[in-house]
Amino acid sequence: MRPVEQADSEQAALRFDRVSFCWPCGTRALDQCSIQIRSPGLWMLVGSNGSGKSTLFRMICGLLKPQSGQVHCALRPALVFQNPDHQLLLPSCGSELLLNLPSHLSRPEKSKRIQDLLEQVGLAGMAGRPIHTLSGGQKQRLAIAGSLASEANLLLLDEPTALLDTASQVSILATVQQLCHRSKSPLTALWVTHRLAELDHADGAARMENGRIGAWGSGTSLRRKLEPLAGRRA
Repeated sequence: MRPVEQADSEQAALRFDRVSFCWPCGTRALDQCSIQIRSPGLWMLVGSNGSGKSTLFRMICGLLKPQSGQVHCALRPALVFQNPDHQLLLPSCGSELLLNLPSHLSRPEKSKRIQDLLEQVGLAGMAGRPIHTLSGGQKQRLAIAGSLASEANLLLLDEPTALLDTASQVSILATVQQLCHRSKSPLTALWVTHRLAELDHADGAARMENGRIGAWGSGTSLRRKLEPLAGRRA
């Protein structure tokens, strides 16, 4: 993850080149925002509320278009919400994944794919499990599996651990790391967080401020820069 001017843009999986966007009320959400990431890997964004992170995600998904600048995404994105209850629609784990699978698959292929997806996120054998009986962490794992069922290879995770207990936070982070670093078909993930400790697990991280990328580098180095500032605000 680095500014577009210092990287080989032809190899970028995702690239924002001087992108700006202003809401009708006059609020500028993105201001000459330039950044790129490569695939695969786990990349993180940190920034205060209103810094432009949610607008960035909406633009990657094609829900918004830049008013100036260019966006290039070579991957298929899927958004994972902060609250999985806002994302999961059907009564069981299997039916939820079935909703997202490509329609051209045969019934046996869909059944096998559901079992494979649940295993990938640590929910093996839970196809018939009612969603309302899952813990918060298990629901978030299922939401990730649903994104994979849609054949996405770019996960956009909007503070996926914000509503979880400590054990579930660690578990979700480990699951996404494993998906991004597996030997076969590794994924790319862009993870928004307010938890500075999570930056240590990123392949790269950036700070977003006032609609721009203001700092970038390794997750650990960015954490070291930001922790003294967080301490002063506290």
